[in-house]
Amino acid sequence: MKLMTHNMLTSKGMKNVKEGFPLKIQAEEMRNVDIDYDRDFITRMIPKLDWKALVFAAQCVGHKEDLPDTLPEGYENDNELLKRLHHVLLEVEVVSGCLECPETQRKFPISNGIPNMLLNEDEV
Repeated sequence: MKLMTHNMLTSKGMKNVKEGFPLKIQAEEMRNVDIDYDRDFITRMIPKLDWKALVFAAQCVGHKEDLPDTLPEGYENDNELLKRLHHVLLEVEVVSGCLECPETQRKFPISNGIPNMLLNEDEV
């Protein structure tokens, strides 16, 4: 699971969950994959991200130091920041572990990089 995916996942569909976001990542196995740097792609993605959730996800997987707490003005001209974002968003991959709901502590397993967000009948 790429950290970019994390910004799109929520456990809001569960009974009695109001927000369900951001999910906490508990990584058991991670890997880095090489992906060609595309400055334009990263620049276009930034406005679509929940920055606070991204920083939280980066912290969960040991990459907090790669990102500032808040998105700086003029980020689109900061090539070093864009490269760090590229790495965190696209090259850091959680192979196995789980995602944890911040409200219920329900854990969703990650296996082979794919989070299983299926709910049990009693959770809907």
